[in-house]
Amino acid sequence: EGKGKRRNPLHDFKKTRELMLIKVNKTLEVKTKLLNTTEQCAKRCSRNKGLSFTCKAFAYDRVTKRCHWLSFNSLTNGVRKKQDHAFDLYEKKDYVRNCIIGKGADYKGTISVTKSGIQCQAWNSMIPHEH
Repeated sequence: EGKGKRRNPLHDFKKTRELMLIKVNKTLEVKTKLLNTTEQCAKRCSRNKGLSFTCKAFAYDRVTKRCHWLSFNSLTNGVRKKQDHAFDLYEKKDYVRNCIIGKGADYKGTISVTKSGIQCQAWNSMIPHEH
């Protein structure tokens, strides 16, 4: 990236138009604030700035310009999807991606079996194979 050019913080998020997540599990956390742009929401979510939890997604209300930072995403148990024309959902790609990039050290996806159905070896285990 060239000098003076800033990376768009939305690059790390998967956007789903007109979708909101509703928490059924009351222990899941949400924080909201008025912000003018989705870029500002994304930057704060990526840095977890001012949040007491790890931000995995945010929903932006286009009507009220309110950002809703979420400690969960669409794959989390205790969450329900709701069609809502006012919202766009932005989920961190690291948490919804079902592939490994590089050595997989930062993988946070949900796949834990091989294509043939064999349970994956835990990252902290050297059995049955060394890394």
